[in-house]
Amino acid sequence: MGLRTFVIRRLLLLVPILIGVSLLIFAVIQVLSPMERAAVYMTSEKDAKNVDAIIKKYGLDQPVYVQYFIWIQQVLQGNLGWSIKQHRPVLTVIIERAPATLELAIFTVPIIILSGIYLGVKSAVHRDKFLDHITRITSIIGWSLPSFWLGILLLAIFFAALGLFPPERLSYELQVHVFSPYSGWVRYTGLYTIDGLLNGRSDITLDALKHLVLPVASLTIQIIALIVRVMRSSMLEALGKGYIVAARAKGLDKNEVINKHARRNALIPVVTLTGMLAAGLLNGVVITEYVFHIPGLGQFAAVSALPPPDLPAILGFALFNGVLFVLANLIVDVAYAYIDPRIRLG
Repeated sequence: MGLRTFVIRRLLLLVPILIGVSLLIFAVIQVLSPMERAAVYMTSEKDAKNVDAIIKKYGLDQPVYVQYFIWIQQVLQGNLGWSIKQHRPVLTVIIERAPATLELAIFTVPIIILSGIYLGVKSAVHRDKFLDHITRITSIIGWSLPSFWLGILLLAIFFAALGLFPPERLSYELQVHVFSPYSGWVRYTGLYTIDGLLNGRSDITLDALKHLVLPVASLTIQIIALIVRVMRSSMLEALGKGYIVAARAKGLDKNEVINKHARRNALIPVVTLTGMLAAGLLNGVVITEYVFHIPGLGQFAAVSALPPPDLPAILGFALFNGVLFVLANLIVDVAYAYIDPRIRLG
């Protein structure tokens, strides 16, 4: 089976999986009363005054299967309900906040993956030597640090004491420019590092990069530790395989054996881990976004869950979250097939 056929099959399998995700979320909605479920279908504050009309319009007094088909039609049309706390449609809030989280993930994920794999390989190759001990100790310390404590510590040192890297996404004077309707600023992507370049404002790009340093460092210090430990363990297992011993016995170059043969096979468990971690970052890192005052998806989900809960926002975020993890699994499966052809041939 070729890689293209493998990808097509995985794409077809997404359909029943996504239906299953929607059924689970819809089942959660069913524990609510029709009055509470009506909030999921509201698109404006005006709708809140016509709850009875909403119930009748969307068949909330109809059999469950009828309600499901009506609800899924609304979801496919982009109606995820009205956020009670944000006073806007849920989809609008998600679209508005997603760039902040996406920008954080774009700069964090490559650092974590490349550095984690590199350090994990080096640690395994130099097993029980000084480099291995240092890497393992650092990994344990990094993974053990509470995220809120690490974030506050970084802010205390690099912002409060040294005044180098501030929180939030932009400096106040640049925020005024970006949000002013008279400044001529065009929001192409919502990512300040990219929009700054597209608007010809390199100062905004540089300022956005400066504000990303601490949150990216905070996430990297913690998550890279897990990647290093998994990569080291997987690499040690690969180095002990018979084909690696045979390759060494044939006199192949050491670097070729490590990088071409052992590392490629050791990547499979790491690909799974990084795929899930990347999806988690794209869904928002609640504590990091709170500590560094980043208005992303994690902060939105946390505020929505505070009592009284914003049910439409929570359900909309849950659906977004489910779809994102399903897509992440697809990417992981494709990466498997590329790394190890035996997977798509099996």
